Amino acid sequence: MTLDEIRKEIDTIDAKLLPLLMARMDCAKQVAAIKKERNLPVFNAEREQAILDRAADKAGEYGGEARILYATMMDISRALQHDLLGSGGELRGLIHSADTEPQKCGKIACLGESGSFSHEALLNLYPKSVPQFHRTFGEIFTAVENGDADLGLLPVENSSAGSVSEVYDFILKYRFYIIAASTLHVHHCLAAAKLVDARSIGMVYSHPQPLMQCSDYIARNALHTQPCSSTAAAAQMVAQRQEAGIAAICSEYAAKEYGLHIIEHDIQNTTNNCTRFIVISRRLFIPDDAQKISVCFSLPHKTGSLYSVLARFAAAGLNLTKIESRPIADKNFEYDFYLDFTGNVHEERTLNLLCALHDELPRFSFLGNYAEEE
Repeated sequence: MTLDEIRKEIDTIDAKLLPLLMARMDCAKQVAAIKKERNLPVFNAEREQAILDRAADKAGEYGGEARILYATMMDISRALQHDLLGSGGELRGLIHSADTEPQKCGKIACLGESGSFSHEALLNLYPKSVPQFHRTFGEIFTAVENGDADLGLLPVENSSAGSVSEVYDFILKYRFYIIAASTLHVHHCLAAAKLVDARSIGMVYSHPQPLMQCSDYIARNALHTQPCSSTAAAAQMVAQRQEAGIAAICSEYAAKEYGLHIIEHDIQNTTNNCTRFIVISRRLFIPDDAQKISVCFSLPHKTGSLYSVLARFAAAGLNLTKIESRPIADKNFEYDFYLDFTGNVHEERTLNLLCALHDELPRFSFLGNYAEEE
């Protein structure tokens, strides 16, 4: 057969498949009606596994491909049933009752001291707020939990150094809502108490993230490093000690704030060095211009479970922008997954997907729908 003849044969097969798929979806609607009448759950793991095993066995050498095809058909069938049954009533109620913005955001917890990059990001988002500085990420979550702070601001990832894993661990532990996000362009400088030649510097102080972001400069100049709680804390310490041979890696603002001399500008590995910050809250707020959604969940122990979930986001036309996995405490090699994707929960298709996953997936939490500014 020629290529054109083979393609015509494929078209003929596809023409037969589509009506069968539509007939199968019509059957799914009837199943949903019966499940609603009998108050039965949508997901039947035992039946689905039996169907997958049977299809793979009958398909012979194409067993893996048959398993993927049938798993996808059952995923979309299940999604249709969830839509018809109005699944996720608890989540729907939470989202519909959310206010657009907090009435009170006077005290906001963030990392470091005055002049830190967290402080700068905070002032960009909430210029009239009162910063509440903390030395660790854990202290920020505790302040929000206890009501000592109205909100908390945290760095979650950097364009060159990657994710701040410790923050994701706390996000998955506390499961506070994310109500805003901001991306800050970060420029690091080398700053010392006295104006000296850069070659006289032997030890630099900074937060671990900036040390990673400036790793090329540090290696090139054979510098020793000492981590601090924040870039501003490093600048403050160098200013107080007034010692030769030490410097801070910090922002120009922090250097000026603590009276340091800038030895070199822009020492980060890349010119387009950005850090993404999020704002956490005990209460859910969804602004009108929300365009990013965050969720977390764990997965059942079966082949292709992550693929199955991600395929449903693709089917709904949602663009995944972040996926992070973190080990579950006290569990052996079990993980929670954190996802960011574009979308708005007031769009029916998006809300239906979230409600379906809410009812199906272990440890599922809706973490927020928010605007992200730069």
